[in-house]
Amino acid sequence: MKLSSALLAIVASLSYAKKDGQALSPPMGWMSWQRYVCETDCETYPDSCISENLYMKATDLLVSEGYLDAGYSQVSIDDCWSTQERDDNGDQQANPDRFPSGLKALGDYMHNAGVKFGFYSDIGTHTCGGYLGMKGNFQRDIDKFVSWGIDYLKLDGCYEDIAEMHDDYTEVSKILDASGRDIVFSCSWPAYVNNHGEDNDGEILQTLSEICHTWRNFDDVADSWNSVSSIIDYWARNTTDIPFVQVSGPGSWNDADMLMVGNNGLSLSEERTQFALYAIFASPLFLSTDLTKVSPESKAILQNREIISVNQDQSQQGIVLSDISNDPDWWVNVRTFGRALSDGTYAVVLQNYGNMGPYVNIKFDVSLLSQIGASVTTESQYTMRNLYTGKDVEGTFTGDEFVVPVESSSVEMFIVTLA
Repeated sequence: MKLSSALLAIVASLSYAKKDGQALSPPMGWMSWQRYVCETDCETYPDSCISENLYMKATDLLVSEGYLDAGYSQVSIDDCWSTQERDDNGDQQANPDRFPSGLKALGDYMHNAGVKFGFYSDIGTHTCGGYLGMKGNFQRDIDKFVSWGIDYLKLDGCYEDIAEMHDDYTEVSKILDASGRDIVFSCSWPAYVNNHGEDNDGEILQTLSEICHTWRNFDDVADSWNSVSSIIDYWARNTTDIPFVQVSGPGSWNDADMLMVGNNGLSLSEERTQFALYAIFASPLFLSTDLTKVSPESKAILQNREIISVNQDQSQQGIVLSDISNDPDWWVNVRTFGRALSDGTYAVVLQNYGNMGPYVNIKFDVSLLSQIGASVTTESQYTMRNLYTGKDVEGTFTGDEFVVPVESSSVEMFIVTLA
């Protein structure tokens, strides 16, 4: 892959990054795990078992329903795809009943549709679902995965000694680098350690950012607002100085886990919240839903090109600029998030995270943008574009003049352009 001098400069400017020209923007695609977990009974559940049919169907729908055109370029197999034992040559193999054509054929099917082939394994002796892991067979397994044509490897951390994760993830990274194939490497190390890799000034995160392209930091997402909001709360950092934020940038992304937009557990307001904040957080965007059942309203959220553009910007992830809890009224809980974008504008999300009472009028103060590098004062002028309506807000504003009503458990998202 040949990079422009501008992109090379962006990557080189990061203190920490896997500088191989891959994952310059957060990966996007569809992943089976949250929606389909480890269902292997194809007789009882033919449309939702982990099989080649599930992934071929997802590939077809990614293309036909416009997701590929919107940027969701990958279909990812997750756990429970393999047999329980290696073959006579010592290689991993797909379950022949559920993947009768083999994984090389499945990868070819995806590639012929213009879709990348995402894959899953575990750095330990077994996967989290109890299937074959890679421990002791890193070179052999990567050689096999490369022969199947994978483009992305999500490497989990079950059944692995935490003390060995540093050396093992580093070894796999080196083998992938030498494989001759561009493979985005997604790691899970910080999800298994105390304080999610942020102890000792983020030493684990710094190492991960040099050997992996993305990594899971926190709890697995579930299809509920309680789960999604807990992840948002964990990611709601309020300074650019901490390692969690510093390691984020082209080739090096914190992963907040899958999108629940289009499933059953979130309201539309909550879906808007997850999608907007994942864009601010520069998290990979992986759908995990039945693509045949996504409502038009949810599909519009997922395919909002302006919000996707914020997510895909090749810049550091955003932070919380202000957080007001129970002041001045006990039901008022609002946050302002901001992210500096590479074109000189700023993405802002105004979140009402209260779950009682009417809408709240949230006031935006442009001086908050100084926390993410803007040269502004309380007198600075600016314009606003609403990314959920797709319309410019009429007028030019000064200081904290801009006020917008935001419903409970919801957000409004804007591009701020300094005048």
